[in-house]
Amino acid sequence: MLDLKEVWRYRDLLEMFVRRDIVTFYKQTILGPLWYFIQPLFTTVMFMFIFGGLAGISTDGLPQALFYMSGVLCWNYFADCLNRTSETFTANQHIFGKVYFPRLVVPLSITVSNLVKMCIQALLFIAIYLYFVVKGSNASPNLHALLFPVLLFILAGLGLGFGLLISAMTTKYRDLKFLVQFGVQLWMYATPVIYPLSIMKRNYPQYLFLLVLNPMTAVIETFRYGFLGQGTFSWAYLFYSFAFTVVLLLAGTATFNKVEKSVMDVV
Repeated sequence: MLDLKEVWRYRDLLEMFVRRDIVTFYKQTILGPLWYFIQPLFTTVMFMFIFGGLAGISTDGLPQALFYMSGVLCWNYFADCLNRTSETFTANQHIFGKVYFPRLVVPLSITVSNLVKMCIQALLFIAIYLYFVVKGSNASPNLHALLFPVLLFILAGLGLGFGLLISAMTTKYRDLKFLVQFGVQLWMYATPVIYPLSIMKRNYPQYLFLLVLNPMTAVIETFRYGFLGQGTFSWAYLFYSFAFTVVLLLAGTATFNKVEKSVMDVV
């Protein structure tokens, strides 16, 4: 059972958790909210130096800063949602053991608060984009940028869905926590974050199907194609990612709701 009506009745609690995550995440730090910008900026610079400079990987003719920032923006949101929601039961057992509320509220609040963080980081992407437009870059948006809400749904759904399934399993198998953190890092290299899909089509066509099976591939390529005008766009790839997300969300939510009834006996 999905039991979404009960989650709706606790929407005030959801709002409180979201506000708590945003306010307290960088509380008592020197730079505070500036970390929202520093993390993706430093990651982009590192990618430019290693993959764009030393490795000389193509960026489909786009400025390296724009190419890598677009991938980092999407990937960070997905990875943060997955990593944090996968620890729902283990990280909140002190709350779950004291008061009842729909446990689904916690992973939903993580997804929403990370969305706010992504919107803040998008300002950095827009600033970099405007800088290169002024310099005469060939990056330009098109009508496919209107698919952005769909891409957000897929990113949030994939992170939430995988996180719900993993959190249900980590109640018994704590080793999954370490496996997930390591696996997400490796997953990024199987996603066109640091390289375009066109390279795989041109140089390694025999492995292309593996990238296409990755539901994150269509999201990042569509984002670049819509906002930067370069990349690989396919309705079939995007539909596959959307369908995969819907099935994953339903399965993850049903599994999570089933496990939560007995989770305190295990945790």
